[in-house]
Amino acid sequence: MELRHLRYFVVVAEELHFTRASQRLGIGQPPLSQQIQQLEQELGSQLFRRLPRGVALTEAGLAFFFDAKAILAQVERATRNVQRIARGDQGAITVGMINSAPFNPRIPRILREFRQRFPQVQLSLTEASTPELAKDVLAGTLDAAFVRPLISDDPGLIVEPLFEEDVLIALPTGHPLTRHKSLSVGQLAREPFVLFSRVIGSGLYDEIIAACTRAGFSPRIEQQASQVTSIVNLVAAGLGVSMVPESMKQINSQGVTYRRIEGEAPRAHMSIVYRENHVSPAVTQLLMLARKLSKEKRAARVSRKPTTEET
Repeated sequence: MELRHLRYFVVVAEELHFTRASQRLGIGQPPLSQQIQQLEQELGSQLFRRLPRGVALTEAGLAFFFDAKAILAQVERATRNVQRIARGDQGAITVGMINSAPFNPRIPRILREFRQRFPQVQLSLTEASTPELAKDVLAGTLDAAFVRPLISDDPGLIVEPLFEEDVLIALPTGHPLTRHKSLSVGQLAREPFVLFSRVIGSGLYDEIIAACTRAGFSPRIEQQASQVTSIVNLVAAGLGVSMVPESMKQINSQGVTYRRIEGEAPRAHMSIVYRENHVSPAVTQLLMLARKLSKEKRAARVSRKPTTEET
C-alpha cells in the first residue's frame, strides 16, 4: 500500500464522486478507479458502493476513511517537522557566553532576534570562561559560544571574529586620576592593577599588556579575577585600577569611574566559536544572524543620565 492510494481514497470519500475526485486530483477517472480497486483488493474489502450517481462508503470504508485521514495528517506533520529542522526552524541549540558578553548590546540582540525568528528552536544558554566554553564546544556539550580570542585554536574549532569595542580605564571613585576627563595609559604606571589571567582572556589581556609596554612600563597586577564583572567590583572596592570593555559601564557599579584612553588604546574583541564540521541547521542560522548583526553600527547605548561616578 502506498501513500498515494490513501490520498486517492480520501479524496473520493470526501467527494463521493469519481469524476469530481479525479478533477480535484488532476488525474483521469479510469486510472483513479483502478487505484481504488487495487486498494480494495489489497485490503480484501469493498470500500465504496457504486450508485447511479456517485458512490457511498461502506461500513468498512467509513472506518478506513478516519484511519487514512489520521495517517495522512501524521505524515504531513512529520514532513513539516523535517523541513523545519532542515531549515533550522525547529530543534534545540545550546549556546555559551562569557560573563561580560550580555553587557554588549549586540549579544542580547543576536539572541533576541534568533528567538523571534525561530520560536520553535529551544535555545539554552550557559555562562563560563573562554577556555571552558571552547572546551565544551569541542566536546559537543555546547553548539556555539560567544568568547574572547583564544590563546590558540584547537583543531576542529572555528573561532570567527564578530566585532570589537573600546576599552576604558576603570578607577575607584575618588581616585586622584578621576579629575582628568581622559587618561593616557602611562598615567597608570604606578597604580596597582586588577586583571584576569591570560589563560582566562588572552586576547584582551595581551592588548592591555601591549598598551602598557608601549607606555614604558609593566603593570603591577596585585589582584586577579576570573570574570570582568568581578574586576569591576574589585576596582569599586579600591583594590586597584583596570582596563575593561566599554560595555561594562552598564553594570552601573557604585564606586567606579570610567575614563577614556588617550592615544593608541586596547580593543576588546568578541568572537563566536563553533565546531568545524557541525551539521546543525539551527547553528547555521545563528551564525548567519550573528554575522549580519555584527556588521551593523554599534547599537545605541541605553539612554540614562550620567552618574556622579562617570562625571
